[in-house]
Amino acid sequence: MKEFAGKVAVITGAAEGIGRAVAEEAAARGMKLVLADVDAARLDATTSELRAKGADADGLRTDVSKPGQVDDLAALTFARFGRVHLLVANAGVACAKPVWETTPGDWEWVMGVNLYGVTNALRAFLPRMMAGGDEGHVVATASMAGLLSLPSMAAYNASKHAVVTVMEGLHHDLTLRGSRIGASVLCPSWVKTRISLSERNRTAGELTKPEALDPVAAKVVGSVHKAVAKGIEPSQAARALFAAVSEGRFYVFTHRDSKAGVKARFEDILSDRVPTLVRL
Repeated sequence: MKEFAGKVAVITGAAEGIGRAVAEEAAARGMKLVLADVDAARLDATTSELRAKGADADGLRTDVSKPGQVDDLAALTFARFGRVHLLVANAGVACAKPVWETTPGDWEWVMGVNLYGVTNALRAFLPRMMAGGDEGHVVATASMAGLLSLPSMAAYNASKHAVVTVMEGLHHDLTLRGSRIGASVLCPSWVKTRISLSERNRTAGELTKPEALDPVAAKVVGSVHKAVAKGIEPSQAARALFAAVSEGRFYVFTHRDSKAGVKARFEDILSDRVPTLVRL
């Protein structure tokens, strides 16, 4: 997919961070936008700002873990524009704690947004995208945690590994059917977003209490906050995404050294070694 002007993009997690940057890049390329996010106030602000800059944009408050709400997003999009050419399933959350302290609620929340947010979008949008016959592309945001295994991030790792394999399987399914729709998975390393504060959208009773973390987990959390603060700007991730879509590349990396970590992991597997610790 090389031409973007006049085409329609749907982006989840679009109110801020990588999602907002993707929306801004799409608007700069002349695309029409439908934006979704669970934070209604930030979503309205982002949508209004893009409209003020001349973008044809609409927004709908959406909890992507809820199939019915994603169905509503698809209904709005196809009623508004009749077509979708670029679907970016980007919404994501994280919590940090060792696996033995990760609660059923933690697993439900993280998998609900990170994994089911992707599968709900694919189910709601892809059949109509394929039926339309237009050239298009689907991108899901995973993470380097979808290719590596970070300490004290069991639920996040599992959800992002799942996104990578779902998208790999989707690529095969689309290819076997001769579809005009391509697929990519975005695996960013550290980006300046509020992902480390994503529990702000949970109820008070569900929040991870920093003081309850053991010293090892607390150190990991501190390292994550520092790494995110020193990360690249979201706009760089957005440009990497569009470059990959236009070039038809599946795996989308944001950092030059990303493949070194992946190589080390697979060398561990092929050499029957214990996993190399990922340094944060």
